[in-house]
Amino acid sequence: MQPEKQQLSITVDETVPTAARMYDYYLGGKDNFAADRAAVAELDNVVPSTRALAVNNRRFLQRAVRVLAEDHGIKQFLDHGSGLPTQDNVHQVAQRTHPDAHVVYVDNDPVVLAHGRALLVEDERTTVIQADLRDTETIFAHPDTERLIDFSQPVAVLFNSVFHCIPDSETDGPMAVVRRVTERLVPGSYLVMCQLVSEDPAIRDSVTKFMDQATHGHWGRVRQEQDVAEWFEGMDILEPGLVEVSTWRPDGAAAPQQLTSEWIEFGGVARLR
Repeated sequence: MQPEKQQLSITVDETVPTAARMYDYYLGGKDNFAADRAAVAELDNVVPSTRALAVNNRRFLQRAVRVLAEDHGIKQFLDHGSGLPTQDNVHQVAQRTHPDAHVVYVDNDPVVLAHGRALLVEDERTTVIQADLRDTETIFAHPDTERLIDFSQPVAVLFNSVFHCIPDSETDGPMAVVRRVTERLVPGSYLVMCQLVSEDPAIRDSVTKFMDQATHGHWGRVRQEQDVAEWFEGMDILEPGLVEVSTWRPDGAAAPQQLTSEWIEFGGVARLR
């Protein structure tokens, strides 16, 4: 069952923080506003490890894409909740291995749409579309998706650090979204999924409340590792399994260290049978 379609904004409210722009600021980007930076400062008071967590999460995404392209021959990527462009984006990583790789970025933030399209104006193999990540029907039926992605062939679908932005729901919560997506994919496709988790109920509650208020309701919740594991049921999970993402096939010791472990980014990569 598809959720009721969300009315997406085409205007930017600089006074309301968004997860995408906060993430951009954590990564050293410039596409953020004073409200985003203020929210980051407040969040750091509660969970001071977040900046290192954001950097490590971005590096996990880059490694996962590289592994899927190099080791598994994947040439098609559908990136849900892609966020603002930064260095070594998905299409750049994939196209280093396969120059003909195709990438579709999906985000509901109009700032992401504007900056993404400006970046990709000369790349016919890559595009960004504006859609709610829960609206699977719109995403898969979008003319740009149909132009670039051949769903009769394996695809890598990315849900990198986005599911904590949507609430639980039988019709459009994370599990429902995963099921709708996997129904449309052929065996041999891959899913990359991770989200912010904590085993401390006080942290889960306080951060969830803060982010929900800061983003004016554009938030789900901080979950637990067992919640993430449920999304991968019935899939073949690649080694080293579901882990704190900085430990997923690390390139070396260069990753920044989290100051504390009050919450982590947890997930992995799996192949559809």
